[in-house]
Amino acid sequence: MDSNIILVCGGAGFIGSNFVRHALAASAANVVVLDKLTYAGSLENLAHAASNPRFAFVRGDIGDRAIVDDLLRRHPPRWIINFAAETHVDRSIAGPGGFVETNVIATLSLLEAVLRYQKHRNDPGFRFLQVSTDEVYGSLGKDGLFREDTPYAPNSPYAASKAAADHLVRAYYRTYDLPVLIANCSNNYGFHQHPEKLIPRMVLNAIEGRRLPIYGDGLNVRDWLFVEDACEALLAVLFRGRVGERYNIGGENERTNLQVVETVCEILEAEFAAASNQALRAKGVRRYDELREFVPDRPGHDRRYAIDNGKIRSELGWRPHTAFRDGLERTVRWYLTNRRWCASIQSGHEGR
Repeated sequence: MDSNIILVCGGAGFIGSNFVRHALAASAANVVVLDKLTYAGSLENLAHAASNPRFAFVRGDIGDRAIVDDLLRRHPPRWIINFAAETHVDRSIAGPGGFVETNVIATLSLLEAVLRYQKHRNDPGFRFLQVSTDEVYGSLGKDGLFREDTPYAPNSPYAASKAAADHLVRAYYRTYDLPVLIANCSNNYGFHQHPEKLIPRMVLNAIEGRRLPIYGDGLNVRDWLFVEDACEALLAVLFRGRVGERYNIGGENERTNLQVVETVCEILEAEFAAASNQALRAKGVRRYDELREFVPDRPGHDRRYAIDNGKIRSELGWRPHTAFRDGLERTVRWYLTNRRWCASIQSGHEGR
C-alpha cells in the first residue's frame, strides 16, 4: 500500500464497516481498519472488502499505544477517522466505567499517538476526523434544532463520554495544531447494526414472536439517518471539510419511537405476513403490532433530537437523499435475509 491511506478506527462495527464499503467504492484511497473486535465488531461486517487489494485489517485497541504506533509506521495514513467507541446508552447506564475507558481514555491515547505521528510526518494534507453523536447536545423541546454552536449538555454516561472525547479532540487542535474535524451524527440505521439497537431489535423480536418493548410513552423523537447517507457525508467531511470545524449530519427524518415501531410492523406485514409466521400463530398473535409493550422509561431519556444540516449543505453540498420509509424497507429486508449474521452477533462469537 502507498501513503494514500484512510485509517478507519473501529471499522468492523456498524457505521465503520459501511464507511469502509463506501470509501473503497467512492475513492481511490487504500483503507486500513483497526478494530479490537468487541461484541459490537465483526469480521463478517468486512467480508465485502476482504479480497480488495486496497484493504487491510489490523486487530487491536486504539488505546494500545504499541499497536497504534506500529500500525502508523507500517501503514502511514493521510486520513484517520475514528468510529471506535462504546455506543449503547442502556449499557452506559448499567456500567459507565467501560464507556469512559474506551470513549475518553483510549481516544486520548490515540490522539497522543497521532500527534507524534503527524509531527514526524509533517503532511499538510493530514486530517483526523472524530465521529460523534447528536446526543452530546442533550434534549430539545418541541421546537428548535441542534446547530454546531449549540452548547453541549449530555444527559447519559454515553453522551458524556462522547462529549469528553469531542472536547479532547478540539483541544488538540487549539493547543497542538493537530488538524482535526468533528462530525456529530443523528441516529443511524441500516445494515449490520447490532441487534441491541432499536430497529434491528424490533425486527428480530417481531419475527420471533417476542414482545416489542417501547420506553415510556413512545413519543421520544429521533432524527433518523440512513447509514449510506451518513457515510457519504463523513467521507465528504474527511476529504473536504475545514480543519478545526464541526459538522452536524442529520437525516431530516424526525420520528417518534412509536412511529418507528409501527412502521417496522407495517413493513414486516408486507414482507413476512403475520398469518404465515409460525412463531406468531403459536402464540395466537394475529398482527405484529399486537406485540408492542410499553415499559418503564430509562433514566435520563432525552425527549427529542433534531439537527440543522445547513452548514454541511452549504459548505460541502451534502444532504440526505434516502427517505425514511425507503431506507427502513431496505433495512428490514436485510435483517430478514441475514438471520445467520444476526445469530452470530447475538451468540457473542463474532470475529473470534
